[in-house]
Amino acid sequence: QVQLVESGGGSVQAGGSLRLSCAASGYSKCMGWFRQAPGKEREGVASIYTDTGTTYYPNSVKGRFTISQDNAKNTLYLQMNSLKPEDTGMYYCAAEPRCWRVLVSATDYNYWGQGTQVTVSS
Repeated sequence: QVQLVESGGGSVQAGGSLRLSCAASGYSKCMGWFRQAPGKEREGVASIYTDTGTTYYPNSVKGRFTISQDNAKNTLYLQMNSLKPEDTGMYYCAAEPRCWRVLVSATDYNYWGQGTQVTVSS
């Protein structure tokens, strides 16, 4: 069982930055960040295969978001720069201990945090 606790959300103006953190109860080979806006499906914004450091970003955030990990602290981060109003949503951390490649779909993950809200105003 993996427990995940996100933090770092908040309100920011367009063009600003936020850094999200996800404290995990243990090590997982695959971790990711997802977001969900009201009325929309949950979508992935960043994933990492921690064994190799392989990352994945959809085009919508590529060049603006960076996923990273601190293995010593079992903490996952999401640095978000140049934020846009369309980045608004609830951001969730996800983990899947058993994997062999970077996972990009929400259905690939079995463990989820409670979410942290990000609001970007124009």
